[in-house]
Amino acid sequence: MDATQWLLFILIVQIIHFAGTWKLYVKAGRKAWEAAIPVYNAIVLMQIINRPKWWTVLLFIPIINLLMFPIVWIETIRSFGRNSTADTWLVILTLGFYIYYVNYALDVKYIENRNLHPQTATGEWVSSIAFAIIAATLVHTYFIQPYVIPTPSLERTLRVGDLLFVSKFHYGARTPMTTVAAPMVHDTLPLLHVKSYLDKPQLPYFRIPGFTKVDRNDIVVFSWPADTVRQFFKKEKGVRKPIDKKSNYVKRCVGIPGDSLAVIDGYVYINGKQLQLSDRAKPQYDYALYSSKGVSSKLLEKVDATGYDRKYIINSLNQQQLNAIQKYVRGYRQRNDGKLEVFTKYTGIPQSVARKNAISMVEETALKRIVPLTDEMVEVLKKEASLDSIVRIVEKKGVAGGNIFPQSPDYPWNYDQMGPIYIPEKGATVSLNLKTLPLYKKIIRDYEGNTLSVSGNQIIINGQATDKYTFKQDYYWMMGDNRDHSEDSRAWGYVPENHIVGTPIFIWLSVDNFNDGILNWKPRWDRIFTTVNGEGEPVSYFKYFLIALVAYFVGSWLWNKKKAKA
Repeated sequence: MDATQWLLFILIVQIIHFAGTWKLYVKAGRKAWEAAIPVYNAIVLMQIINRPKWWTVLLFIPIINLLMFPIVWIETIRSFGRNSTADTWLVILTLGFYIYYVNYALDVKYIENRNLHPQTATGEWVSSIAFAIIAATLVHTYFIQPYVIPTPSLERTLRVGDLLFVSKFHYGARTPMTTVAAPMVHDTLPLLHVKSYLDKPQLPYFRIPGFTKVDRNDIVVFSWPADTVRQFFKKEKGVRKPIDKKSNYVKRCVGIPGDSLAVIDGYVYINGKQLQLSDRAKPQYDYALYSSKGVSSKLLEKVDATGYDRKYIINSLNQQQLNAIQKYVRGYRQRNDGKLEVFTKYTGIPQSVARKNAISMVEETALKRIVPLTDEMVEVLKKEASLDSIVRIVEKKGVAGGNIFPQSPDYPWNYDQMGPIYIPEKGATVSLNLKTLPLYKKIIRDYEGNTLSVSGNQIIINGQATDKYTFKQDYYWMMGDNRDHSEDSRAWGYVPENHIVGTPIFIWLSVDNFNDGILNWKPRWDRIFTTVNGEGEPVSYFKYFLIALVAYFVGSWLWNKKKAKA
């Protein structure tokens, strides 16, 4: 909706409000015209229903207002004696239009000094729950949002199973653009698996001022620009989502507006110089490990490596045994000798499961294994006498990779070799031709809402032939620290400024085996209650939290005991 459409929409809402309440305003001792003045009428209504004037502010905060409207409708009819359960349900189910009936058809009287406290235990409970949801939604939408790391794209800086608090106020909270949506959920309603919002009406993009801007090396949560997925891991036709309902991704910002970025041998270069990551960053790259004796999984467990595959040789499996190991297995292959090759992820098949189900298995130690490793892991493994060599795997320059931005034969790039590429800055102008168009096509058409076509050698934007384009907003380049196992800007390109959500600030819980069910979780005690940003190794504040908690309860007990004696 553009500005004119929104003004028209607000005008219609004001007319609806005036037509349905002006007689009630008069009965409350106010003037009829006071029901017609935008904002002022809301302030007057708060006085009529004996509620604080600051409630008016909540009526104009997107998403929060959806929770406040039913409360105000109920309070309005109760101010005129309509206190029954039937009245409450009628005003909710008619989306407030029951007030028209009260306004015109009933001879009601204004109750100036009505009792504002709920009359029943159920009413008290509902009132408490309602305002708890409002407070939680306010914090969730504008200040702090919980987030979980579901994939290994930032290993080993942030790990699968890290449960985070994401700050929205650092960069400034992005106000909701989707005006009608369920609170406290993202794009899908739990259990029902249907979308949690209406596509229209949409508010224009606006960001509350923050106290910092996105910078290189920041870990950033953002709306995935390429998201057309209604439900992950389900094959179906793509959908168009509002920006604020696209799936949230978390990556490291490696390029900011105005930068010239290149990836050379997997390393990021900014304006011709290699980007120096923060000391807390632990990027991983794929390495080939060679050993004439076979590369043992125990050796990889020693350095706490993850992300590699394991293969077991099993003579035979009955149905019961197959069911027992099914959740650990990625695939099977029958060998010519009748034995079964079983493939698993790095956690393997637990020996306890094999013993319990009488499964005879041997893990094959391959002569070569591909493993994502950090620099620290590589240094430790180089000291192992059993390994013959460790070689980093790097794709060659000029060899086009699959699904690589900008998906054009003019740019034979891959995950290890790409660029240089310009990161667009708001107000900057670039030259356009058929060679450069693939780099900026998505920005021009999808992110900045222009029509775009090509006629021969001419580029036509909004019906006008042009050879240049000026950007309307800033853009960023995001990459995962698990460089060879991250779908990021190298696949789908730039991240627009209006897609930025916030930055992770605190890990409140971290567990191994996160995707294997809560009963299999194993706490990573050294990561619980640690900060995401900062310098040096993260320090866990969990023990200090426990000490403070014990001190609080002991202090409260002593205080209450002292009061009882007094």
